[in-house]
Formats: sequence, C-alpha cells, structure tokens
Amino acid sequence: MTPHHTTAPARRSAPRGGRPAVTWEQARATARDAVQPLPAAALAPAQALGHALAAPLAARTDLPPFDTSAMDGWAVAGPGPWRLEDRTLLAGTRPAPLRPGAAAPIATGARLPAGATAVLRREHGATDPATGTLHVRSAAPGATPGTDIRVQGHECRTGDPLLPAGATVTPAVLGLAAAAGHDRLTVHRRPTVELLVLGDELLTSGLPGDGRVRDALGPLLPPWLHALGAEVTGHHRVPDAAAPLTEAVRRSSADVVVTTGSTAAGPVDFLHRALRANGAELLVDSVAVRPGHPMLLAALPGTGPRPARHLVGLPGNPLAAVAGLVTLAAPLLGRLGGRTPDGPHRARAASALPGHPADTRLVPVRRAENGVTPLPYDGPAMLRGLARADHLAVLPPGGATEGEYVTVLPLPAG
Repeated sequence: MTPHHTTAPARRSAPRGGRPAVTWEQARATARDAVQPLPAAALAPAQALGHALAAPLAARTDLPPFDTSAMDGWAVAGPGPWRLEDRTLLAGTRPAPLRPGAAAPIATGARLPAGATAVLRREHGATDPATGTLHVRSAAPGATPGTDIRVQGHECRTGDPLLPAGATVTPAVLGLAAAAGHDRLTVHRRPTVELLVLGDELLTSGLPGDGRVRDALGPLLPPWLHALGAEVTGHHRVPDAAAPLTEAVRRSSADVVVTTGSTAAGPVDFLHRALRANGAELLVDSVAVRPGHPMLLAALPGTGPRPARHLVGLPGNPLAAVAGLVTLAAPLLGRLGGRTPDGPHRARAASALPGHPADTRLVPVRRAENGVTPLPYDGPAMLRGLARADHLAVLPPGGATEGEYVTVLPLPAG
C-alpha cells in the first residue's frame, strides 16, 4: 500500500485513465445516483432500529387515545367545592361517570371519567374529612374547565402522518410507533458491507517497527460504516497482490465492498487490475478533493442470481480514507438504505480556514458558539486532529475567510 502525497500541485491531477478528476460535489451525486433503495420489509420494532422507514409512519390511534389526567390530584365535575366519591381513578381502568359536583382522586395518566371537567392538582386542593368535601386551597389556582387534562387526540389523530419515509428509526421513533399502535415497521434493508483492508505493512497489535505500522483503519471503519446505516458482514486482511485481491472482490456477496489502499498507481496498487478482472465499471476514478483524491467508485456486474454490487476504494492514508468515506460511501449507503439525505449543515468560520488552490479541502474542525475552528494535525496520514473534531469543514478552492459560512459534515459521536 503506497503512501499518498502530503502536498498537492495547484492543478487538478488526472487519474490513471487520464480523465480529469470529478469535483467533490459531482462525486457525491454520482455515488447517490448509482443505486436505488434496497427492498422494504416489515420488521418488529426492535429489529427495525437503525433502519430507514420505507413508508410514512401514520398514527393508528388518537394520541392520547382518550382524555387523561396530566397530574396527580382529583377529577372534578363542575365548580367547587366538591363531594368526594369513595373511589380512586387509576391508569389502566375504564371509570364510571363522575356525577355533577363530585370529585374523585385520580393518578397521572388515568382515564378521565365522563362528566369530569378538570383536574385539580394535589397541591392545589384540600379535603375536609368531617364533611367529605374537597375545596381549592387559599391562593391556589382553581379548576377551570380543561385544567390539567390531556385531551384525546391532542398530539395526533388517527391517520395523521407522524414521520416521512426515509426517516431513521431511532429509540424515540420506536417509542412513538408503539404509542401510535404499530406492531411492525416497514423499513428498507440495511446495506451489507464487506471491508477489505490491504497492506502487507500493517500490524494489528504491538508497536510499529521494522517498516511496519499499526492498522488504524481496521478499528476505525466498521463502526463508522455502521453509523452510516450499513451492516458490516465481513472484515478481512488481503495481501498486496493482484490475485488474492481479485478473488476477494469476486467472491464477496455484500451490497458494497469497501477497500483501503491500492487506489493509486504505485508498485503494489492492484485495485484497478482487480476491478478490470471482475468486469467492473469505474464510475468515479479520482476526485478533486484533499486529502483523498485517489478514491474511486465502481459498479460490479451481477453473476447468476447475485445482483450487481458496488465497490468503494478508499485511499490508504487514514484521514484520506475518511475523506473517501464521507465523499463516496456515505451517499451510496444512504441511498441504498433509503435514508433521506441531511440538508446541508452550515457554520461560520471562527478563523480563516486555509484551502487548496484548486480542489475542495476537507478539514477537521471543532464547533463552538463563535463558529468552527480548524484543528492541527490534519495531514492525509494523521488522525490526531480528527480524533478531537466534531465536524469536517468542506472548503472550496482557496479556503474560507473568518466569518464566512462553510458546509460542515457532522462526525459520528459513537
């Protein structure tokens, strides 16, 4: 796996085939337009977590489904004082009607009885055991009609749209779906990914030495791919040789193969040869972005019952690989998983953000109230700046001046 240049010429370099590198925006659009969402399936809510809705989520019931008490206190009928009834209204029961002028203790969330006009909070009421009556405490608010009642259908009515197709199923969505009466959710299948880590020089444990370095992308990429909506079904080391790489690409059954390294034209960069041997079509073969310009995207033909697949080739340097991940893998996986793309996030530059003379530049930044600030250690082979960052700033050629607004990409939090 050959290292990539840490400096760049002012002109845009061309890939192996001699074609000019596409712009960062064109590369992302090509990746998203290369695929269609995967088929939908109806899953139990727990299984649907992390998937994207394949159809709008609509309410199957009113929420609340009936009038309920918003507080512990008394359900009251009409103006006070009230005669206390010898019963307590609890959640999970269907109470008998409340007579005019009467009151009954009620728990938060309990169904309101017919005839009740309000709920008097416990701290606002006082009872007189001698007369069996309830009255409002001195200086406390009264119980005007509708006080502390969660009215049926206040949150939504049956059939109301709750979430659009493409929304990601989060824990909060699971709760909303359950409350709205759903036992199953129609979602797109998560795209499967097989990760192929290339490089004979990589170590998986111990300290670097004798020309060998630790593999940083093996630990970094699987959780990041999972955050992008993928299901990582395989993670393999592949030797720096044409035959094993060609075979690994050929036998993969994943929707997307992600490789690290071998995207340039060095002495052990065999990815282009492996793609040709597998009949692949290159969709992107270099992007005018720094770091990471040798990244690539290819379509792999289907064979027999196996459908067509795609391969994202990430550069081998760690930050360059992350650039390839957010440029090509993120939009490709998002579209396969049926996710609605996030709108552009914009942030003010708290200080000048130096760019590349001709290409887009991705820079690790940290966001604060006064805007985003670049972090040091942002070379293609470095991860120290990225580890402290919460966003990547997308800088146009020439960079951005202090106070200028730039596009930022949020980074996975965990």
